[in-house]
Amino acid sequence: MERSEIDFVESCAARVLAGETLDEETLYRLTEVNDPGAISLLEAKAEEITRKFCQKKFDTCSIVNARSGSCSENCKWCAQSAHFNTGCESYALVDRDEAFRVARYNAECGIGRFSLVASGRAVRGKSLESICALLKEIRTEDGINTCASLGLLDENELRLLWESGTHRYHCNLETAPSYFPKLCTTHTIEDKLATIDAAHRLGFEVCSGGIIGMGETRRQRMELAVTLRRARPVSIPINILSPIPGTPLENTPLIDEVEILITVALFRFAHPAVQLRFAGGRARLSREAMLKAMKIGINGAIVGDLLTTIGSTTDEDRKLVDEAGYEW
Repeated sequence: MERSEIDFVESCAARVLAGETLDEETLYRLTEVNDPGAISLLEAKAEEITRKFCQKKFDTCSIVNARSGSCSENCKWCAQSAHFNTGCESYALVDRDEAFRVARYNAECGIGRFSLVASGRAVRGKSLESICALLKEIRTEDGINTCASLGLLDENELRLLWESGTHRYHCNLETAPSYFPKLCTTHTIEDKLATIDAAHRLGFEVCSGGIIGMGETRRQRMELAVTLRRARPVSIPINILSPIPGTPLENTPLIDEVEILITVALFRFAHPAVQLRFAGGRARLSREAMLKAMKIGINGAIVGDLLTTIGSTTDEDRKLVDEAGYEW
């Protein structure tokens, strides 16, 4: 074993457990740990940090695609971009009755939050008004908390959403600032942070994370974690790339389970008390890897179907949550 690496991980964990926020230089040094014994310790300490700072209640949410396809943005990972030929279903606005059916089912299953997610740079005008009205009805009739992911909204547009009773906003940073321009050129991370800052000014909770396995380095995944501190999220979704035929990333090699688990542990060191949420792409993981991820940091999940990639059933998720020692 590389004693210096083990000592370094021990030192970092002790600082976090004592309530200290690790500086960026230290976090980047953690990404360089490669000794198997030090990696095992990193994961064990991440589990200890999770137990100390996070609740036993597993945070669940479900999503419905409120507007699908025909997106003007050129994000290389996404099936919904109009720049790529993926065969993605396209529609202007989700059917109201279908949205209510899914929301009611989720509420009956004990899922904590229901979110409407829309393709496109931003949802504006009459479409935004319709989605706000729909969310208000769902919250009123089904009693489920609501969230929305409607793109790069400004403060006035976000105010309409706030007034509907939806007080959590989702806007993923997606990847490290140093890597983002290689994957998308139609908007920037600064555009996203401007929307997130506007949401905070109005009082929204923010949900913001990204996708791993798009060709980025481990250091760049930590760069994403560090940048997310600017977003001050209550929840960080960790998506795993599912390469989609027709997109520029269709032939991207799959990130392996070992690297996924290291990433979860590193994110827990960077964000000791934030919900780390399983999102798209997790269905390809082995049950063993999913359970381990939940022990070392994952304490929330998007459940059910996940936009353009297949998720898992609510019953399967409930069993997994129970087995990992959380409360549904």
